[in-house]
Amino acid sequence: MNMAYFRNLALFGAFIVGYFCPWASHLNWMIRWLIVGMMFMVMLQVRFSMRSIKWNHLYILLANVAVGMGGWGIFMLFGQRELAEVAFFTGITPTATAAPVIVGLLGERIDFAVSAFLATNFGMACLFPFLIPVAIGDPAPTVFFDVIKSLLIVVGIPLLLAIPVRKFYKNYRELPKKLKNVSFFAWVIAIFLIIANASQFLRGQQGSIDTHLLWKIALLSAAICFVNFYFGRFIGGRRYRREASQVLGQKNTTLTIFLALTYANPLVALGPTFYVIWHNAWNACQLQMRAVREKRKRLRAELLLRPHGGRH
Repeated sequence: MNMAYFRNLALFGAFIVGYFCPWASHLNWMIRWLIVGMMFMVMLQVRFSMRSIKWNHLYILLANVAVGMGGWGIFMLFGQRELAEVAFFTGITPTATAAPVIVGLLGERIDFAVSAFLATNFGMACLFPFLIPVAIGDPAPTVFFDVIKSLLIVVGIPLLLAIPVRKFYKNYRELPKKLKNVSFFAWVIAIFLIIANASQFLRGQQGSIDTHLLWKIALLSAAICFVNFYFGRFIGGRRYRREASQVLGQKNTTLTIFLALTYANPLVALGPTFYVIWHNAWNACQLQMRAVREKRKRLRAELLLRPHGGRH
């Protein structure tokens, strides 16, 4: 079986198996460390410099704020507080730690994605203490420190591990290529655990959640996902079109699920939880389309090299 097809099958399998394994929610502590491992591979591939910071990264950060606060404001105008909070926590989510991994699998510039991850996560860490009280109407003085602590783990540990490897191992750049499949399947396991966690919550709340409201949350989350991936292409311009679309669309939902559970309620947390399905489904489609394009290129190359039926 073609490796690209196998990857997509594994990705969709993670959704299905995760839903039917709610007991796996007890293993959700593994998600953070799986991401640490993936980020370690990313750190080996990227050189940090001021040249990697672009104006596009500021625009992506502002887009996070605009989508989150804009969605919140619209629903508040219509008196829909729960949907307003769903829109806020879903739209305000910064770039996912796994985004550079997917950008790499898509053959695009990883350094742009890493810089976007750092800019949006640290930027939102500074803004969360001010924005969350506005959205929920209650002060949240510990949010800043919670987010910084999380970022220090998922970014600081991989960075500290990567420094000696880059210094003392000459062929360090070859490691991510050799372990590319390991990184991908770490991501698949993380998705499985996130879906299992969502399944556990839904089963526990069965009968107490309005089905219509559940559908509204799912559709709102899908709409925000579409907006992010679509308008991210314009933010990136011609040079970073795909990269900007990916880093604005692929969200660090584990962070905002935690924040929604801590400062809002489990129903609001379903917004970023549904988003996990939408952005990973689009990632699977993108990987599939890339595999098809690569296959066509190989076929064209083979046709050009093939002798013309013995003609002279």
